[in-house]
Amino acid sequence: QQDAEEFFSSIMGVCAGEMRGDHSLKAAFGGEKPSVDELDGADNVIDAVFGLKMEETLTCDELTTTSTDKDDAMDTDASALVEPAVVSYDLHRKLVCNIQGGSDSSSQVNITHIGEGIQLALTGKLEKYSEALGRNAQWTRSQKIARLPPCLVVQFGRFYWKATPDSQDHAGVKCKVMKPVGFQSVFDVYEFCNDKVKKVLKVARDKALAEEEDRVAKKLRGEDVDDDKKEEAAMEEDDEEAAALQAALAMSVEPEQPQVGPGLPHDFQGLYELFAVVTHKGRDADGGHYMGWVKADNTASNGSDKKREKIADSDEDNDDWFVFDDDEVSPCKTEDILKLKGGGDWHMSYLNFYRAKK
Repeated sequence: QQDAEEFFSSIMGVCAGEMRGDHSLKAAFGGEKPSVDELDGADNVIDAVFGLKMEETLTCDELTTTSTDKDDAMDTDASALVEPAVVSYDLHRKLVCNIQGGSDSSSQVNITHIGEGIQLALTGKLEKYSEALGRNAQWTRSQKIARLPPCLVVQFGRFYWKATPDSQDHAGVKCKVMKPVGFQSVFDVYEFCNDKVKKVLKVARDKALAEEEDRVAKKLRGEDVDDDKKEEAAMEEDDEEAAALQAALAMSVEPEQPQVGPGLPHDFQGLYELFAVVTHKGRDADGGHYMGWVKADNTASNGSDKKREKIADSDEDNDDWFVFDDDEVSPCKTEDILKLKGGGDWHMSYLNFYRAKK
């Protein structure tokens, strides 16, 4: 059967070639085309909505230390040479979560969470020619996100190719990694971003943290936070002009932060909410069964959020979801989605789809 990720990538490639130009970009972003700075190189809808601009830095391991010993300073060895870091940029349409046990079976890192697997995929070692040394040397590769998308896709590295030198045809075999790798309904990408993006995100994160600390302090003092919110809402409804004036004054006092990606809210903190999952069930990489899991619309008829229950012993909202098993559609909950981490013969996540949390 066709691999779900290969099929998804093929569709993305075809759509990227067809959905180009200002008209397509305007239609995708509510009638207003994102600025050149927001697009940052994206010239089609797919790269604007799903694309991540990745900053890759290569540093030579053999030229990273400088000797301070007097005797060593006399030597003209590698420590006295300088090799500048090589920085390049590329556009990706997904992040990959590497899982120990596949092609990286020699790794000593025990991957148990999606964040650990992504970090493993963004770093590595390679052999590359060094101008300073005049020969091939060992380099360290490190990638950071330089532009964020409205929708983020994460592929779990469940399948890998295993060499079979002792077999008759030496063709190798495709295998599947079954080990569990956990994830939450909210994914924070802050630590995977470069310093420029982090600086922008930190402003909104610090502001949200201060507001949360103020809310907790009021609650500890016995003040009714909900009553404060109702009072503020009533004042806004009674005097919209005053609210607009206050917002304008706030914008004039606080410098507007640059956008870190097209279609993202101005107060974006780098948080993404899970809204869809593609799972694979079965031990055979060339067989098994794919299913889709999609988050339901958890808003009331008046546009406000429905009252949500929490998953036991956690702060996770237990929202409504639907699971699509061919032509059968069944309801499920967030707690069912978080069980799709693998570790057995049950359905396990292969592609996770996230959207920017507002």
